[in-house]
Amino acid sequence: MRIEFENQTIDFNVLYGNRKKLSIHIDSTGHITIKAPNGTTDAAVMEAVERHGARILQKLQAIENARSAPKTKEYQDEGKFLHLGKYYYLHELIETKDLNEDELKASLKKFYFNSCKKLIAERIKTYQTQLKVKPKTIEIVESRTKWGSCSSDKHLTFNYRLAMAPLEVIDYVIIHELCHLTHMNHDRSFWRRVGSIMPDFKEKEEFLARYGQAMTL
Repeated sequence: MRIEFENQTIDFNVLYGNRKKLSIHIDSTGHITIKAPNGTTDAAVMEAVERHGARILQKLQAIENARSAPKTKEYQDEGKFLHLGKYYYLHELIETKDLNEDELKASLKKFYFNSCKKLIAERIKTYQTQLKVKPKTIEIVESRTKWGSCSSDKHLTFNYRLAMAPLEVIDYVIIHELCHLTHMNHDRSFWRRVGSIMPDFKEKEEFLARYGQAMTL
């Protein structure tokens, strides 16, 4: 099926089943699946897709942006860098005048650190309330292997490169680490807790696995 939304075409498949609510799933390749209760009319499906059209297009654009990531970083005014899932010219993110490449790279890293710190501080409040947990400390770090971590003493760390990801992906990492405050292992209880807040968390994991390499300096 397909609909036209804001002069763009949204193609999707519909999967009917024994479920109570209609849900929209977008995988890491941009494939859209509508999971609907048995007996749901085509009109109801189309209305739901149209109602969430803006969010769907935003996510599809983020996937396309990550897929077309430039392989070589160009530290000049017209070089492009990710921020919140979208590409921006370097001069749109930081001041570039009279700075050499090393200075530009240092300034951009500082921008990402500050942006990530602000985003985490703002967005963690809601989720820690929902999960009824509170970390002792939160730190923004540089890591090549982890997007976030939780220690046994309730110390959370988040990779500064998360500032390059779409907001919903940042939210997933926040929820993931907050859930570790009560479930240190990745057991069924842990994933059930994650899913209770973000049912489509697997899509966010797939996004990081597929496009995380583009989120770098």
